[in-house]
Amino acid sequence: MGCAVWSYKGWVGSFYPPKTQPRDFLSLYARRFNTVEGNTTFYAVPQAKTVSSWAERMGKDFLFCPKLPKTITHQGLLEPKIKETEQFFQVMSDLKDNLGLVFAQLPPSYSPNYATDLEAFLSHFRDRKLALEVRHPQWFAPENQEKLDYLLRDLNLTKVLLDTRPIYDCTDDPQINSQRRKPKLPLQPVVTSDSVMVRFISHPQAELNQSYLATWATQVKAWLEQDLTVYFFVHCPIEDYSPQTAQDFMGLLENLGVNIDRIDRLGTTNDEVTQAPTQLSLF
Repeated sequence: MGCAVWSYKGWVGSFYPPKTQPRDFLSLYARRFNTVEGNTTFYAVPQAKTVSSWAERMGKDFLFCPKLPKTITHQGLLEPKIKETEQFFQVMSDLKDNLGLVFAQLPPSYSPNYATDLEAFLSHFRDRKLALEVRHPQWFAPENQEKLDYLLRDLNLTKVLLDTRPIYDCTDDPQINSQRRKPKLPLQPVVTSDSVMVRFISHPQAELNQSYLATWATQVKAWLEQDLTVYFFVHCPIEDYSPQTAQDFMGLLENLGVNIDRIDRLGTTNDEVTQAPTQLSLF
């Protein structure tokens, strides 16, 4: 359970104590969540010593999910980038037991017309810790979806499940509209490996997320009962709200009997757990 980032100054005074320095963000973040998307690696590959320093400050149960750099995923074909991707995996190997899934997010321009290139690329990483998110709408057409899901299952690679419904279904607020950076795509909650990655794009108004989160809680509980590893990341167009939404979701899971090991809550005690609202049939 986690967010997209740990280094966010807007969380100082709420998620982080007042006057918290950036050097302390990661250790404080890890007191409340046990995974994080590594969005920073999308823009630049950190030095090996930086990656090692991240791991040194974490317990063995904290997992980083670094995003492949945009130089790999957003600049042409993927197959010629296999060597560069292996180099990225090598740098991230310094995380050791703290390495979760490496996350490949493809741009909206990468369509099923490049299916041969995608298969050649993914086949090189069979049984590796790799998750794939596609964004071109044609990947969600039934025939293309079936082919992609079959390929990912065959390779034991994870399909990223992007849920943008809260920001598209629940508001026409111009402030939210102007900050939409996530595509409006169908949600197809399929499992293609022994891991699941959900990226939940939340609404700043907590009550507008509740029906979706309640249904996700039921689904996550079912996946956990199947011994799947589930990564659930909360985003928001206004990132200030993400930690509280993630904490709310953990409360829903606890209400369903899911044991969540964590140290802190956001201004609550262990006995103050949010009650699950009425669930909607969304899947």
